[in-house]
Amino acid sequence: MKSCNIIAALVTNLIAYPLMVLWTLAGGPLFLGALLICKVFLRWETDRTVRFFVWLYGRGWVIFMFPFTRFRREGFDTLDFSRPVILVTNHLSFFDSYFMGGLPASSNLVFVVRAWPFRMLWYTLIMRLARYPDVESLDWEVTEALCMSILKKGGTPLFFPEGHRSRNGRLQRFYSGAFKLATKAGVPVVPLCITGTDRMLPPGRFWLCPTQVRMRALPAVDPAAFPGPLGHRKMRRHIHALMAATLESMNGNAS
Repeated sequence: MKSCNIIAALVTNLIAYPLMVLWTLAGGPLFLGALLICKVFLRWETDRTVRFFVWLYGRGWVIFMFPFTRFRREGFDTLDFSRPVILVTNHLSFFDSYFMGGLPASSNLVFVVRAWPFRMLWYTLIMRLARYPDVESLDWEVTEALCMSILKKGGTPLFFPEGHRSRNGRLQRFYSGAFKLATKAGVPVVPLCITGTDRMLPPGRFWLCPTQVRMRALPAVDPAAFPGPLGHRKMRRHIHALMAATLESMNGNAS
């Protein structure tokens, strides 16, 4: 990993963290406004409204971080959220989820995550109102039923199939949940590859380093291409290999 310029890092942290606090404090009025507009005028259910607010919060964070962390999306011109899809992404940093604000608003993104965010006082209410499934605390059958309902209502489940952040920047082994769901629902999986967030804020560090973050959407993978009772495992290995090769290429051609 490249070293971080001390002066640039100091300026970034002195400005970015206060901005983050102000943006979070502004979130209360924004949330109430979004809730009113979406419930009254768009007739959205509460969970859909809260997910839109989470997207809006992430989007705003990406925008005001632009002077310090440049964000580039690639391959999104072919990404179609008018049909059901399941997203999977690699996991490098606490801030990976914030950069999902770079996805289109139409994604109606539903984070399928482990239990730890539900234990954080400032997250748990939002997480539960948004009906994000907790894969660690729930039986898989319950999680699967929740995700099937989300897909039927036009939501897009997003999995971090590694389960936790990579400590060395390399892609770790995948769990099977997202691929089991795709096989049962007959819904394609779209892999997302993100780089740069491990330089920005890796696990175990609290100060930010200015960098460039890239997120690349790969072509959708159809579960029908992997038939048989163990087809989800074949798809899991296939997508892992695709993402590993793409991440190697992205890291080797960072600019």
